[in-house]
Amino acid sequence: MELKKMTSRRGAILGAAAAAAAAPAMAQTGPTKKVHRKGPKPAKTPLFNGAVSYGNLLFIAGKGAHFEGDIKSHTKKVLDDIQKELEDAGSSMTKVLKCNVYLNDLKDYAGMNEMFLGRFGEEPPVRTTIAAAGGIPGNSLVEIDVIAFI
Repeated sequence: MELKKMTSRRGAILGAAAAAAAAPAMAQTGPTKKVHRKGPKPAKTPLFNGAVSYGNLLFIAGKGAHFEGDIKSHTKKVLDDIQKELEDAGSSMTKVLKCNVYLNDLKDYAGMNEMFLGRFGEEPPVRTTIAAAGGIPGNSLVEIDVIAFI
């Protein structure tokens, strides 16, 4: 009896392994990853993508403002860029579920909030805000990334 159990368990394991090996050849039936970009696919592999969806979830990479200005002008520019990216992918600011805000300096919190308020509609997303140690790349005063649905 014990040998029969081992044989059937081993057969099940081997059968599962064979199915897993064949899986790449089979058509995917669940959600798929889609990169949202303007223009053709780059010739070289990029460092990262700006917008990627998986099923109906959309992930927008961090956006910064790379010009001279104050926190209000930087925040407005970043939110405008995020809105455009969302809309280009078939989403909107009201469909944002999660938002991460990275400030160059926590003293800019009130100014960022002033520009942030109302940009996501009457039901804003959940949000995390931190001051990034060492600053934001490209000398931006703020960087924001979001997760939305399509």
